[in-house]
Amino acid sequence: MKKILLLLAALFATSGAQAIDLLSAYRDALGYDAQISAARAALGAGREKLPQGRAGLLPLVNLSASSAWNDIEYKARTDPPSENKVKYNSNGWSVSLSQPLFRWQNWESYKQAELAVVQAEAQYELARQDLTLRLAQAYFDVLLAEETLASAQAQKKAIEEQLASAKRNFEVGTATITDTHEAQARFDLTTAQEIAATNDLQVKRESLRTIIGKEAAAIKTLKPAAQIVRPQPDDIKQWVSSAETNNLAVQLGRAGLEIASREIQKQRAGHYPTLDLVATRGRNSQSDTLSVGRILPGSDTDVTTVGVQLAIPLFAGGAIASRDREAASMREKASADLDNARRSAALAARQAYLGVTSGLSQVKALEQALVSSQSALDSNKLGYEVGVRINIDVLNAQQQLYATRRDLAKARFDTLIAQLRLKASAGTLNEDDITAVNGLLE
Repeated sequence: MKKILLLLAALFATSGAQAIDLLSAYRDALGYDAQISAARAALGAGREKLPQGRAGLLPLVNLSASSAWNDIEYKARTDPPSENKVKYNSNGWSVSLSQPLFRWQNWESYKQAELAVVQAEAQYELARQDLTLRLAQAYFDVLLAEETLASAQAQKKAIEEQLASAKRNFEVGTATITDTHEAQARFDLTTAQEIAATNDLQVKRESLRTIIGKEAAAIKTLKPAAQIVRPQPDDIKQWVSSAETNNLAVQLGRAGLEIASREIQKQRAGHYPTLDLVATRGRNSQSDTLSVGRILPGSDTDVTTVGVQLAIPLFAGGAIASRDREAASMREKASADLDNARRSAALAARQAYLGVTSGLSQVKALEQALVSSQSALDSNKLGYEVGVRINIDVLNAQQQLYATRRDLAKARFDTLIAQLRLKASAGTLNEDDITAVNGLLE
């Protein structure tokens, strides 16, 4: 029975420690990350700008009603004075309608609302792309930290074997105490590096958990034979041109410039006349009136009016002209912001493209360096055994091998991140790109 319970516990532990991949982590992040949740709420709020702007073009209908008790006392200044008291209840209601016929500022506000929705959607897409990059960076940071720890542990084990060999050789008199001290120093240094790598891995896992909302005890790593392809199209000019047009920050800047331009027209409309269709329908009722002991009959009055109302602004203390100048200055600012967004997008595209191409070259070089480092280590081990190499040569070769292995992993991860950044700079980064990278994982 005890063996069965232990087996079940092992199965549950294995199930709970199932490795996650980049795509599943991305989908978890979409539902958990606080920044994307805030952006989603901001998108919902931004979309409400459209019905608010449309409201200025639609009729305005108001209903009002009143009821009052009236107790009126008249005192005539005569000789002798005379008094008259009147008491009655009055009620009334009215419905009024106002339909704008010509209000240019309302039309401009409506067009601004359409652009505000475009801005809100672009801002959400920008937040989603930012989440994609933050997640990919956090994911690959964990993989790199795992590789660093694994390299430190493997190097520690290899140095431990070399230390034991140095001690044996010293005991039999075929090596000096120097070999033992050198191996011991490298072993102690690697132990410290292992502690630091363990701590760094825990920090990187916590950073990933902050984004996806779950503990990532195991995540899938890159396939050993994973091939990272060059950017398509493989032309930096095309990527720069696409970034200057389609980058989300550029889209936001274009919408902001259009809103600022329409704000000028909106403020200038303060000089224009307005024309509205107005209509009212109401009733005033008065109850029987008690006056000087007599009761006068009540009355009902129905009123209906339909017409147009024209308003022509003449002078507003210079406020309209001032707001016009303010809007013109804000348009200049929006134009400068758009130029800055285009230049920043072009720079980001160039940097990302060069990051991918140089990263691919670096990966190729490090793959060859890894083969050479392994050969160098094997040669130094053999030379140490036959007495033509000393212990420090083997230790240096081991260090070079594990450093090259770590650098190769980092180069691969950095190249993949650069690919995603390149897509983001062009405004095309989406879930398909995450799926493509996910296909390179084991």
